[in-house]
Amino acid sequence: MKILRIIICGFGIFSFSNCTKFLETPPDLRTELDSYDKIAELLTTAYPKGNYIPFFEVASDNAGDKGIGRTEGDITNIHPWMYKDVDSRDMDSPTFYWYACYAAISAANHALEAIDKLGNKKEYNPLRGEALIARAYAHHMLVMTFAKNYDSNTAATDPGIPYVTETEKVVLKKYERKTVEHVYQQIEKDIVEGLPLLDNSRYKVPKFHFTTTSANAFAARFYLFKGDYAKVVEHAELALGQDIKSYIRPINSVKHISMEYFTKQEWYTSTENPSNLLICETPSLWGRSYVGNRYGFTSTIYYNLVLAPNITTGRYIYSYFGATETVIHIPKFREHFVTTNVNASFGVPYNMLPLFTADELLLNWAEGLTKLRRFNDAINLLNTFISHKVIYNSEILRYVSDIHDLNVTKINNFYGDQDLEQNLIKTVLRFKQIEFVFEGLRWMDVLRHRIPVQHWSYNGNESYILDPGSNNRMFQLPEEVILSGIEPNPR
Repeated sequence: MKILRIIICGFGIFSFSNCTKFLETPPDLRTELDSYDKIAELLTTAYPKGNYIPFFEVASDNAGDKGIGRTEGDITNIHPWMYKDVDSRDMDSPTFYWYACYAAISAANHALEAIDKLGNKKEYNPLRGEALIARAYAHHMLVMTFAKNYDSNTAATDPGIPYVTETEKVVLKKYERKTVEHVYQQIEKDIVEGLPLLDNSRYKVPKFHFTTTSANAFAARFYLFKGDYAKVVEHAELALGQDIKSYIRPINSVKHISMEYFTKQEWYTSTENPSNLLICETPSLWGRSYVGNRYGFTSTIYYNLVLAPNITTGRYIYSYFGATETVIHIPKFREHFVTTNVNASFGVPYNMLPLFTADELLLNWAEGLTKLRRFNDAINLLNTFISHKVIYNSEILRYVSDIHDLNVTKINNFYGDQDLEQNLIKTVLRFKQIEFVFEGLRWMDVLRHRIPVQHWSYNGNESYILDPGSNNRMFQLPEEVILSGIEPNPR
């Protein structure tokens, strides 16, 4: 929270005297950053302690209107679905996420400054690498959320977000958005410098930190947004390579099918789940709200996405639960409620978020290969994915490669035309939408591919349309940030 307060000071929220006191002290008041271990401890806070999933998911075409829901008065659920600016600073709102990202960036910058003050010795390289990659990740999430999607034709003029590379030294420092191109250049610079410095052996629990695997998975996603498909493939191969098959979520395995509800819920975000490459604990109500939100996953979406005939001809074996459409869901998030002390009845709910998974990495890799017109390699990867996700039927609970695997003829016949590249992209996007429902990744694809979305009210009388060029694809900057002089997103 001290780091968060520093960031907020930078945008002019607190008084001059209070800000001065904070700016004159290190981000962690318990210690001076004068050793390897202390900097390493600080870097545990260099990951955004905020949840983007609630507003990403409800803004996408994974959300409909159930007509009823326990969060009917929750504007963090209502406003993104209606493409209105979210007038809330609460947990799970875009504003909360903005400050969580800049708090993480502040921690990374303080770590980098401390490393420089200690002489930038070689033994500090792994810490520098983690700080640079963490800083790049938080900025990428910010530019993805609050600015236009990267377009090489307009990125040089599209407003970005402030790319902060220094610790706060003055009160009420003036920040500039600069451009999307500038932000992407800085992100790439941090990735290129930081990745070679990482050392997986220094982590006690690697999945809570950027390892070489998760950092390459991040790089693959970043270059997918940038449209540099050769780099997507390069970093996907560096992340897991041909070993990726053993990291895909095996939901059609006997072990997974036989799991009880709460075991599946715990396994999904567990460090023991091989697919999870980077996990972050964050305060969030998502684990309890995503099931019963009024605006969320409906039976109509479930049928069209999961039950309708699909390209594999098999049956998806995703673990959906819920007696009625108002609560249909997959058990993906288990809430950890932390009380303020042992005798307290109030506290803060936390969720473990899988920020990067092998499943996303594989599908990003397949898209990159497709764009490079390496169609057979892309199809082979998709068949690896399918082999973990489908069964023949309710009696034969297994994948049958001769029946379910894709080939050029099968793909083109399913879509009814011979444009293999576009048909493969459609297949990748559909697999991602099915795999990551309730996880927010569909919104990323809506942004990248300029996918139009239309939300209909439960009675069918109203609709909310998100056109490919709509400014509502950018969430609005926090009100106090705009008041400090930073240009708002157009509406």
